[in-house]
Amino acid sequence: MSSKTTAVHVTHEAIGKIGGIGAVLEGLLTTPSYAQRIGRTILVSPLFSTEGDVATRLGPDGEVLYSSPDGRIPPNYARTFRPIEDAFNVGIVYGRRTFQNPGTGVKSSPEVLLIDITRMDPAPINEFKARLFNEFGIRSNLYEHLWEYEQYVRIGPVAIAALKAIGAADRGDATIIVAHEFMGMPTALAAMLDPYDFRTVFYAHEVAPMRHIVETHPGHDTMFYNVLKRALENDLYVNEVFGDQSFNFKYALVDAARHCDNILAVGDCVVDELRFLAPEFRIADISLTYNGIPAWEITLAEKHQSKERLQQYAQNLLGWRPDFIFTHVTRMVPSKGLWRDLRVLEHVDQEFRTQDKTAVLFVLSTEIGKRRERDIYGMEAGYNWPVAHREGLPDLSGGEAAFYTGVQEFNAKSSHVKVIYINQFGFDRPCCGWRVPEDVEFMDIRKGSDAEFGQSIYEPFGIAQLEVLAFGGLCIVTDVCGCAGFVRDVADGKPVRNVIFADYTRADELDAWDIEDFKQLDRGARDRIEHRMSEKVALELCARLPQNDDEAVAMLRGGYDLARHMSWEAVFQRYVWPGLERAIRHSRAARFNKSA
Repeated sequence: MSSKTTAVHVTHEAIGKIGGIGAVLEGLLTTPSYAQRIGRTILVSPLFSTEGDVATRLGPDGEVLYSSPDGRIPPNYARTFRPIEDAFNVGIVYGRRTFQNPGTGVKSSPEVLLIDITRMDPAPINEFKARLFNEFGIRSNLYEHLWEYEQYVRIGPVAIAALKAIGAADRGDATIIVAHEFMGMPTALAAMLDPYDFRTVFYAHEVAPMRHIVETHPGHDTMFYNVLKRALENDLYVNEVFGDQSFNFKYALVDAARHCDNILAVGDCVVDELRFLAPEFRIADISLTYNGIPAWEITLAEKHQSKERLQQYAQNLLGWRPDFIFTHVTRMVPSKGLWRDLRVLEHVDQEFRTQDKTAVLFVLSTEIGKRRERDIYGMEAGYNWPVAHREGLPDLSGGEAAFYTGVQEFNAKSSHVKVIYINQFGFDRPCCGWRVPEDVEFMDIRKGSDAEFGQSIYEPFGIAQLEVLAFGGLCIVTDVCGCAGFVRDVADGKPVRNVIFADYTRADELDAWDIEDFKQLDRGARDRIEHRMSEKVALELCARLPQNDDEAVAMLRGGYDLARHMSWEAVFQRYVWPGLERAIRHSRAARFNKSA
């Protein structure tokens, strides 16, 4: 591939890191090998809001070169974008934003293309929807009342026109449309319908229809992955096993990914879930492409310093200093299985009573985003937040209140382990209050953690679960997490002291052997399985926690050695780049609706 290769990433996280895709972009774009292989990078997204001013349109590290919604219309860019804006009745924002790797300091400044489609002319979009139906069988009439579907369909043809206008589809150059999840698929499909020979890749960070099934069924992962295994063995597919999924627009868009030149699947389970979508995925090109994780090397003294800051914070809140610090930094969604943390800690508390040890688990998770600094200080002074909470904003939202109920019950019964629930985004004094030690920064919660919890019911990869690995922390993950497969692959199947695998899909005690039996698995049966597994996890955790500096150093060295083989540099070279090359080599004659 030439140095002129262009990678176009279509994502909802083009101007800010919200979740996993933002972390992937940050990791990939600041990797030296990426810069060597990819000559030009463009991020494409809808313009979600016109609030604020032009200076902040592309984020704090952004540079806006053109923005018709803000009236910044320099003539040179106007000649490029005005014909497209007039043809579609849209607004365009174009510029750059800067990514910086917090560990290495490496920077990347890709181009950004945002499209305001709120007043789009219906004629061209209806024409595009007709082609989506005729060529790919997507029935937009079922979903166009849903803005989450509509906005990503609308940007498709506009994005392709804009890319061609800025020279991102010149003859002789290779341009890859990377569709990050269902959000990017309409643009990838628009690229397939264009005369220019775009290549298309679906970056499967999850399989959205499967997430829906796992989260909504009371048997969660215990049910689903047992059903999945048996369905694949019997050549059965999701519509046959769980009923017609066409009600879900994400199913329609992800199902169309089989037409892409390649699919990058971030975990072993994601590969299986894609194969479960439809028979066509059995022969589709799918490349297993794990995510990377941070791999920074620190000293034992640095770890002690960070841990002491967290211990001091715990003492400021509770009046006593814990021996161990546990953490769980995550989004407040059902798939994260936060209740499993409490179940494990029930057994840890019993074990610590016999050992005369103590611990605090800091859970950082919010459902609504970052609270204002003044609200944090007010809640802290008013009723001892985050030790205590109150329902209603600016404190607990509905989902947060439900989790906090479990925290209260656990804390009322436990004696040697307590949970502090911080429903805030970020971790320092302005974010979390006056009792945070003044010198604390967010990375302290990674470096100073003795164990990071991450027992998800649905976790295509799970970067966050492994972010303490290089810092000598224990990582607790479920077998359905994609990162579990990566750890085992890097460790070549050998035992890994730094990682505890929790298999909540084992249902040995159930009299259930076929698909219908597992589909009937209820919450009571799942509770019994979780109780058994959480006890096993707790005993493993207590046994593996370092008891002295020599053991702590061994954890640091072992964790870093593992993590450096799982870095973004390693991932790009071993997985991402070969997956992109495979798409580039895909012959035009072999591609859907583009015969030679």
